[in-house]
Order: sequence, then C-alpha cells, then structure tokens
Amino acid sequence: MDSRVRIKDHWNEQRIFTQRTLGAAVVIAVMVLTLIGRLTYLQVWRHDYYAELSQGNRVRLDPIPASRGLIFDRNGTVIADNEPAYQLELIREQVPNLNDTLRRLTALGLIDRDELEDTRRMIFSRRSFDSVPVRLRLTDEEIGRFAVHRYQFPGVDLATRQTRHYPYGQLGVHALGYVSAISVQDLEHIDRVTYAGTALIGKLGIESTYERSLHGKNGFREILVNAQGRSVQREGAFAAELHSQAPIAGDDLMLSIDLRTQQAAEDALGDHRGAVVAIDPSNGDVLALASKPGFDPAAFARGLSRAEYAHLSEDIDKPLFNRALRGTYPSGSTIKPVIALAGLTYHVVDPNRQEFCAGVFHLPGSIHLYREGKGGKHGYVDLERAIAKSCDVYFYGLAANIGADHIADFMTPFGYGQLTGIDISGEKPGLLPSPEWKRKAFKRPQDQIWFPGETVNFGVGQGYLLVTPLQLAHVASVLAERGRSFRPRLVTGVRDLEGNVKPIAPAQVPSIDGIATDAWDLVLRGMKGAATYGTAAAISKGAGYTIAGKTGTAQVFTVGQNEKYVEKNVAERLRDHAWFIAFAPAEAPRIAIAVLVENGGFGASSAAPIARKVMDAYLLHETTSPATEIAVPESQASD
Repeated sequence: MDSRVRIKDHWNEQRIFTQRTLGAAVVIAVMVLTLIGRLTYLQVWRHDYYAELSQGNRVRLDPIPASRGLIFDRNGTVIADNEPAYQLELIREQVPNLNDTLRRLTALGLIDRDELEDTRRMIFSRRSFDSVPVRLRLTDEEIGRFAVHRYQFPGVDLATRQTRHYPYGQLGVHALGYVSAISVQDLEHIDRVTYAGTALIGKLGIESTYERSLHGKNGFREILVNAQGRSVQREGAFAAELHSQAPIAGDDLMLSIDLRTQQAAEDALGDHRGAVVAIDPSNGDVLALASKPGFDPAAFARGLSRAEYAHLSEDIDKPLFNRALRGTYPSGSTIKPVIALAGLTYHVVDPNRQEFCAGVFHLPGSIHLYREGKGGKHGYVDLERAIAKSCDVYFYGLAANIGADHIADFMTPFGYGQLTGIDISGEKPGLLPSPEWKRKAFKRPQDQIWFPGETVNFGVGQGYLLVTPLQLAHVASVLAERGRSFRPRLVTGVRDLEGNVKPIAPAQVPSIDGIATDAWDLVLRGMKGAATYGTAAAISKGAGYTIAGKTGTAQVFTVGQNEKYVEKNVAERLRDHAWFIAFAPAEAPRIAIAVLVENGGFGASSAAPIARKVMDAYLLHETTSPATEIAVPESQASD
C-alpha cells in the first residue's frame, strides 16, 4: 500500500494566480480604455451630430409652402395667380364621434356622399392629432353654412390656405393646364421633402411642364414637441430657442400668348368642337392655342368629386382632350401648296400649262373615278389657279406624277409626321405615310402594297395622312417665311423674385433649302389668290391687310363610287372636318394660323371666318393692352 502524501505546490499556485490576475487586469484596462475612447468619441468628436439628433427628438420642422409663381401673357396681363381660400380641416382626437361628425357634414353638403369612405380612410391614415383637410376650397355659401353650425362640430375648423386662381376662367386652359391634388402616382417621382406641406401640383400644359420653376422652395418653422410628436409650449427659462426660414416663391413665367387673340379664337369657335393655333412665323411664338370645348381649371384646384370627374371624362365632346396638340385629322386640301412646291422642285409640272378639270380623274388603265370636291368643275386651270380654286383633279394628276416616295421625302422638312417640339408635353406627331411606312405598319403581305390610288388621295390630303392643328400652324409659318422655321414655344422668359427677366431665345431649326425663289413666289401667289378670288375670297372683304391662305375639307368617312355626299343627309359627327391655314400680312407675315372645325363641312364657310377674326384681333389691336377689354368670368372675378 502506497503511503506517500502529496505536498501542495504553493509556488505554482501563486504563479497561476498572478498570471490570471494580470490577465484580468489587462482585460479590464482594455475595456476601460475602450469605454473612455468611445465616450470621448461620442461626447467630443461627434458632439454636434448627436446634439442635432437629440434636438430632432424635441423639435419638429413644419414646412411653410412657397407661393406658386405667376403666369403672364405677352403684354404682362396675369392669367394665373394665387389667392387665399378656406378649407375644412379635422383633428380626429378632438372629435367625440367621428362617424356622426362626418354624417352631419355630409348632410350640410360640405362632404360629398360618394367621397365619404375615402375621406374616412384619409383621416385614419394620419396621426390622431394631425389636422387633416376633408374639403378644399369652400365657397362663400359653404363657409357661411358651416359658420352657423360651427359650435356643433368640435375638432372641425376652417383653415386659410393658398390655392391657384385663374382670373379668366377657361380661357387658354389647354395651353395653361391646371393644378390638382398630389396623387399616389405623383409621389413616385417627386421629392417628398420638397413637396412637404404642399397639396397641389401642376397637371398638363405649362403648369406641369414648368412645375419645377413655378413650385418655388418651401420654408420651415421649428415647433417644440413631446415624445408623442404633439406640439408643446414652454415659457420663461424653459422656452426653447426655435428658428424659422421663410419660403422662396416660385419664378414667374412670361408667355407668348396674346390674351386678346386667345379670346378671339375661343369666341370665334363658339360651340363648335375644334382648335385654333396662331404662331408668329418670325420666331415661333404661339400667339393663341385654343381647343374647344374646354373646362374650368379652378374645379381641379378645389378638388373634383368622382361624379364631377366622370362627367368631364365621359362627355362625348371630350372637353379634357387637347385637340390643338393631340387631335389628328386628314389635312385635306391644306396640303396643296406643299404638293405644288414639290412638283416645281422635282420639275414634274409646267406651272403655265393649262390642265382641264371636268370634275373627275382616273388613272390610266383604271375605271375608278376620283371626283372633284363638292362635285365642281373648274375647266382649264394652271398651277397658280389650281391652288387658289383648290382643284382636286389637278392635284390628283400632279401627285401621281410626283410619286408617293418623293412627296413623303419633300414633306418631311415641313414637319409632317413629326413633333413640332413645342415646350409643353402631350403633342402627337400625326402620320406621314409612304410605301416604306406601309411595309412596316402592316403584317399581312397583301396589306403592305402601296397602290397608285393611294398616291392620288395623298395629293389632296386624304388617305393615311394625319396632322394636328399645331402642325398645320407650323407649316403655315414655314410657308410664310419661305422655308425658315422655328420651334413653337409658349414660354418666352422667366422672372425671378428680384424682378429680373431671363429671356428664352427662339429656337430656329434647319431651314428648307433647294426650293427656287420663283417656286415660292408662284405658290404664295396661289395662296393669296385663294383669299381674294378663290375658295376663301370672302375672308379678305374689308380687311386692312393682305391674306394668303388655303382651305381644306377632310373626309370623315369614304363616299362610295355611286354615292353623292349630301351634308344635310349625313349625321353631324360624320360630316367633313373644315380646315383653313393662312398668314398675314402676306408681304410681311406677323401671324400664321391653322383653324380646325370638327364636322364643320367646307373650310371656306366654317374655318376661314374664324381665322379672320383671330387675325383681326392680333393685327389690328396688337399695340394696345387687352386687360381692360377682356371680360373676367363672373365666377372668377376678384374684388
């Protein structure tokens, strides 16, 4: 049996204890140093950053919306400004019974019944102590109605806000556009910080395209809040030092629109569906851009109910549709001056040769008859007289001789089938057809064939060719300037807060070269003839200036070979569209114009008189201010 006794090793134990103690001390020292370093970093080096964060926990920035920039016409008349308006706002936590309150507001006619559920969802999507607008832009009657019952609605009150004001109502609405409530789609592409506190944003037209300039820069004010985000007030030594920054108003826009000319265009259109575009051919300034029917832009600023919007969008006359930019129609005979220039440039026509018009035309080897418009007969006509009298038979033959490819190539520099580049969105390019286009546009081989008869129709502005009123006004301006061309524009300058106007230079596009001076002279003589002894002779009666123009009638449906078009027997919306293009004074043009009257029939009787009124308004009164002569709609009048 082993009787040996193990002796304790004190030295080794002491060594182990010392090592552990030193290790622990090192760990503690490292941790202390790390803590001290971190505290130094947070309290010294990052003091400003965390002080700002802590301030954010007790101070809230409330945005102060900037005033929207004003819009002026070319003479300095305000056509879009701002005005204070009352809106109804509700704070949910202060309302004893929300459902009952909303029901009684609906009974007073202050909330639309169809909007009740949307209003309730909007209220519950916000914090209980937020003030939520439940109705924008109340009328005086509605304000009075609420004021009488105000004591019955705790938590509901009137608030003054700024809204858009259009002093002339519908005048120029398709050029100006409108502002409306910011939608979910808008939030996807705007900076939410920039638009904090802003309820409205530009929609369509100038209001949309120049939104960034018009919007301005919001200001802010600091508000002391508690942990729940509610505003609190402290006084004396406990009062916080709060700051604010004033907003910067948006820039003002100076337009090329002449308000009197715009008024004349819309008045002359009257109850017709149609469009008028007038351009200064020397620089591309759009003097008038009218589309009828129109709509009241103030209705969008106050907020449309579903029923109101449905009424507008489902209206058969399409008041929201901008016919000037987006309406596409066959050009009719307005194309003939350009076809004549093509024939002269390609040397396929002798301008002095007399061609006989018996009222019908047929291609060699074909029995299909192409009739003269209105069943007329012109007898012997040369090129100049064919333009003035708008002889279809002459241009049927001329187009067949030129060929579809050459016609399309020649028309391209005039802007057919292309966007003009006007400085607002929504424009359509129309359609310039050609054999190559047809091969790409249709899938079936039999549909890709370009037939000779299509070239014949092309020569009088029928068939596949589609143009917009803006395009034809641009074409008229190019004819007026003998090939010189400018991009149409609505905004000519931007004015900042100091009143400094930064002009926007006209944008000239490449001129049309290769057309002989004699060709221009002959074609423009033909257009002057149209307005003196030709199809639009009545337009020059009593005018104090010379007019060069061209009428056009565009078919809406095809008339059979053995049928005759009798307007009174055709449904109103199936009747021909009426066109007229012109420029004046013919020797030194200052205005070029295109007029479209949908289903208006003959251009000379429907569209030309409208053009005359517009040209009179601009040429005979352009040196005087229109502000005192244009009536402000009673519903829009300000004190």
